[in-house]
Amino acid sequence: MTTAQGSAPGAGAKADFDAIIIGAGFSGMYMLHSLRDKLDMNATVFEAGDGVGGTWYWNRYPGARCDSDSYIYCYTFDKNLLQEWTWSERYPEQDEILRYLEHCAERFDLKPDIQFGKRVVGMAFDDSTELWTVRTDKGDVATARFVITAVGALSAANTPPFKGLETFKGKWYHTSQWPHDGVDFTARRVGVIGTGATAVQAIPEIAQQAKHLTVFQRTPAFCVPARNGRVDPEVTKARKADYEGIRQRIKDSFFGFELSFLPKAVLDTTPEEREQEFDRMWDAGGFAFWLANYQDMFFSKEANDVIADYLKRKIRSTVNDPVVAEKLTPKNYPYGTKRQPLDTNYFETFNKKNVLLVDASTDGPIEEITPTGIRAGGKEHPLDIIVVATGFDALTGPLKKLGIKGRGGRMLAQEWELGPQTYLGVAIAGYPNLFTITGPQSPSVLSNMPVSIEQHVEWITECIAHMRRNKLSTIEATAQAQDAWGAHVAEIVSSTLMPGANSWYMGANIDGKARRFLPYLGPEGVSGYRRKCAEIADKGYEGFVFARQGQGGTMQPIAAE
Repeated sequence: MTTAQGSAPGAGAKADFDAIIIGAGFSGMYMLHSLRDKLDMNATVFEAGDGVGGTWYWNRYPGARCDSDSYIYCYTFDKNLLQEWTWSERYPEQDEILRYLEHCAERFDLKPDIQFGKRVVGMAFDDSTELWTVRTDKGDVATARFVITAVGALSAANTPPFKGLETFKGKWYHTSQWPHDGVDFTARRVGVIGTGATAVQAIPEIAQQAKHLTVFQRTPAFCVPARNGRVDPEVTKARKADYEGIRQRIKDSFFGFELSFLPKAVLDTTPEEREQEFDRMWDAGGFAFWLANYQDMFFSKEANDVIADYLKRKIRSTVNDPVVAEKLTPKNYPYGTKRQPLDTNYFETFNKKNVLLVDASTDGPIEEITPTGIRAGGKEHPLDIIVVATGFDALTGPLKKLGIKGRGGRMLAQEWELGPQTYLGVAIAGYPNLFTITGPQSPSVLSNMPVSIEQHVEWITECIAHMRRNKLSTIEATAQAQDAWGAHVAEIVSSTLMPGANSWYMGANIDGKARRFLPYLGPEGVSGYRRKCAEIADKGYEGFVFARQGQGGTMQPIAAE
């Protein structure tokens, strides 16, 4: 149900929907289920794609798979769903995750309330009616009391302004906008730009098919092995029997995994002891080396160097050519301060005769893309296909693209020019009744995403239920609470090594983007953040103000009845 294009509700107008949700991935699907089936609200979802899945709908590049263990990369709110679904691998591929989300959409009958193929291009809050008006690229104009963004943290693709890209006569693809029928690399000369987590997955797969692969690297990555494979049926059985315990442990953890830091400093260990621990984590694979290492790794450069040295030795022992090995060895940032890629034969791929590494710092950066290839360091590399694996305008990009206007016409994209300003990463001062699932300044990308998504959806659902019980029309974060939260986020991360890296966590991958730490890092990570959100709700939503209908613009605090 939408209003005619160009129409606007008058004073006292009834909204088309109680709530509009933007995006139909993990976040949007659970949000719809919660509002519609728990609160009996009239809710709709606008989804740009032609199906559910969010990131798993769009990212279909070779090797695309989850890098959280599958048994916790799923919804945990439904006990029966946990028991009935069985994953095939430790890290399932994109198509299996998409099948899971399709199964969930069918199981909870979500599709009738999702409007596919409609991208939100503008939304504005009306102070007089206290409603949001949302517009799509298909001409829809709809109003709602609440808007919940479920657009994901990594959904706004970053394609750097490469000189000459438009002149390239071959085919080029961004990894996050991959053709649904795939790409055939057989007998083709392929260039991959980027060596982040996505490229680390794609490069070994492309190298197996391409005639020749040239990898253009700006910053080398610390990688640890995924150790993917089939899960022992007895392990799966034990996990299904213990899902209550698993669910509680990941909620109470730092990063949303069944992982915790070693309770001592690496500098207090002997070389033999630490090497044994490193070997254990390396052999186990997955995020343990990153998220369950010695606790001083993120705080002490000396401690970090000890841990990084182990990974550098692994690179040098795996890559046959010592010159190539040195190019692939990170030297300019502390380990763990960039997104941790999990690899399967990534470094081994550079031992293949049909693979060439072009490193920006030693061979020269990309100068331009020509009609027949890429010129870097004064040398042209002839190519038939270019794969752009340059990541995303993380966390803020997806929200700024929605064209959000709050009270008095204030524009979010302009207000965030110097970095995001939120309260808890879930609300923004000046934007009433707008909730941002896993928004900037929340744990989001520094956690197992479904854990943080469920926490936000459940908190938002209870907040709206509180408003309905107390006949409240609007909720809005105060500027004071927002400023205090931003200062807290900055203070916490300033005590770590994280700001020392030019990472997308800091916004450093986008030219001109303000340098500010975008997610939230503790203390106590996911569990501490969860407790903080619960405490705020228990105190009558401390840091927020409510208004009753017709009080728009006054926003005086109102206690719950």
